[in-house]
Order: sequence, then C-alpha cells, then structure tokens
Amino acid sequence: MTMRTSRAIAATLLAGVVTATGLLTGAAAAQAEPVTAGTFTMTGDPGDWVTGGATYSYDAGAGDQLSIRADDQLRGVYLSINGSNGDWWSMELKAPAGQQLAVGEYPDATRAPFSGAGAGIDISGNGRGCNTITGSFVVADVAFGPHGYVERLDATFEQHCEGGEPALRGRVVIGNPPPPAPLEFTVTPAADGVFSKLNGKATVHGTVVCNADATVQLSGLVTQVKKKVIIRGPFTGRVDCVEGETAQWSATADPTGTTPFQRGKVEVTGSAWANDPNYQGETVQVELAPTTVTLTRAPAAVEALM
Repeated sequence: MTMRTSRAIAATLLAGVVTATGLLTGAAAAQAEPVTAGTFTMTGDPGDWVTGGATYSYDAGAGDQLSIRADDQLRGVYLSINGSNGDWWSMELKAPAGQQLAVGEYPDATRAPFSGAGAGIDISGNGRGCNTITGSFVVADVAFGPHGYVERLDATFEQHCEGGEPALRGRVVIGNPPPPAPLEFTVTPAADGVFSKLNGKATVHGTVVCNADATVQLSGLVTQVKKKVIIRGPFTGRVDCVEGETAQWSATADPTGTTPFQRGKVEVTGSAWANDPNYQGETVQVELAPTTVTLTRAPAAVEALM
C-alpha cells in the first residue's frame, strides 16, 4: 500500500469515527397510524348506556382524527377517534384465537380484550363503557400491510351492555394509501482498516445502503490473534443513511486487555439497527457478516487522533 493510499484511507476512517452509547436494542409494539380517509358512525337505542340513545358521526376528511392499527398477529384492530368537537371514542374488533381478522361474520362476540378464545368487541368513550358485552360484527373488507398497518377496513357492528336489550349499532370504513415498504438496509464492512501504534486502537469502516432515510446504529467486536494472544475490542458507531445513497461509517475499537492491536488480519463481527421511519415503534436489526479485515498502521499525523 502506498503512503498516499494509506493516508486517504485513514482520513476517511477518522472523519466518521463515532462513540455512540445508549443504543436501542429491541422493537416496540406497532403504534396506531393516522387514518387518511375514513368514517365512523354509530347510533344507540334508547337506554343504550354508551351512546345514551344518540347518533354520532366522524369523518377524517372533515377534521376528525382517526387512528388505527392491528396487533402483531392481525387478530384484532384498534381504532381511536378524537372528534373535532372534543368527543373521544375507541373501538376494538377481534377475531377468535388463532385466526386473522378477515372478511366474514363474527357472532357471539364478548368484551375485548377479555374475550378469551372467542371473537371480541368493545366500543367505549366519552367516559362511558361496559363491564360486560355481548355483540357481533361483520367484516365486508379488510387489508393489512406490514407492522399492523391497516390499509382498508369496512365493518358493521352491534353491541349490548350488561346483557341488556338496547343496542349500539354502527359502521367503520377505513381507506388508507397502500402501505409503505418496511425499512431495509445492508451494512458491509470494508476489507481494510488502520491501527495506532501509539494507543493500540483499531479503526474499521464500511458502507450502509438503505431504502429509506434512517439513522443506523452499529455495535460490534474486532478480534485479532497474535502469538497465541487474543486481542479484542468493542466498537460502536452511528451513521445517517439517505435513501438510495451509499453512506460511509467508521468506528474505533479499544482493546480490552493490555495487548494492542497490530498490523495484520482481524475479524469484525457485530450488528446494526435503526428505527423504521415509516412505522413508528418498529426497529429493524441486521447482523454484520463476519469479515476479515487487514490492518495497516495509520499515518503518524492522524494516529494520535484515533
């Protein structure tokens, strides 16, 4: 390797060295997504506790806020309504255990989420709800996307409180855009790196390619064997990845023992993760393929900065 090439590699590495801490390690449950186009209507018989015998109607196109999601198994959907007039309601419809919510009739529904293996229903809000529920619902259309995204839902429902005769009846119609693609990214370690003879640290680097803008966090381990001595050092890193572009990352590993990293081959292992910008609360994680990297000494002008 020429000195010019060595200096160029070292400068590229050091320009992106990161020492991020407190990294995320797991995925949260799917969060409700705002409804782009949708309506919710319900009316109650005289004596119905939840509606008070009144009629209610909400429309996302008229300024009411509707949000919806499905659970991870696509068994149930959860709708929240915040009316522009200050009303607030929630609805849960749930298929029997072991089933995904699909087009069809769901009789004999009881109060969700306490419906056990059976179908579930629960419409409540404005400070009113039922302790026990009997009811039914019919799904005329439903379509899901990734991570609990609800693209379409057309369902009618009937609910009775406390075993009473008065009923609440209504319909929900949701029409969201096609779901965005989930976040995907690849992390590739480069085959070269540098070490500092002054402090024994090693800097490795590579590339990240994403299908959406995301901040990618990295965590890994650099391992080297010299004269039957195992040298290990952890590294962390962070890089802002732009959709369709190749982002450069680099990170420095500090040996945990007294033996410094040296010229020669090391193995780089680890993982990377990022929050999906299209699906709130979802974290995507990928493993770095174990990569053999050849370390050369960093130029004297920069190795002290490692």
